[in-house]
Amino acid sequence: MDPAQARAWLATALAEARTGLAEGGIPIGAALYAADGTLLGRGRNRRVQDGDPSLHAETAAFRAAGRQRSYRGTTMVTTLSPCWYCSGLVRQFGISRVVVGEASTFHGGHDWLAEHGVEIVLLEDPECVRLMSGFVRDRPRLWREDIGE
Repeated sequence: MDPAQARAWLATALAEARTGLAEGGIPIGAALYAADGTLLGRGRNRRVQDGDPSLHAETAAFRAAGRQRSYRGTTMVTTLSPCWYCSGLVRQFGISRVVVGEASTFHGGHDWLAEHGVEIVLLEDPECVRLMSGFVRDRPRLWREDIGE
């Protein structure tokens, strides 16, 4: 994948993450793009805002995309390495690629996805790292709740 395109798509997910943080939530954002580059859906982690533990950023973007005949060829862009729950969603529906903003704050299931044929583009974007590391530092109890600890 073209690195400039990956970073442009990451900007959509980052905007969602910032919105989530401003709403008092967990700053993780995601977007789902079609093979032709069309934005299908975008979303943010809304566990806090909606009181719904299943509403992670990737699931919100997936839901916003609506029903698709197939998800093959699509790209999920996320500001943070996807947890096992969201990694399962990618695998279940055959999403072909995941662009990960960063995996230093949280190393989720992206290695497992790669082992099962999903293309992984790991950017280690400084803004994604800054956003999440600040959140983990400032709200450690909420962060541990989000990752199931």
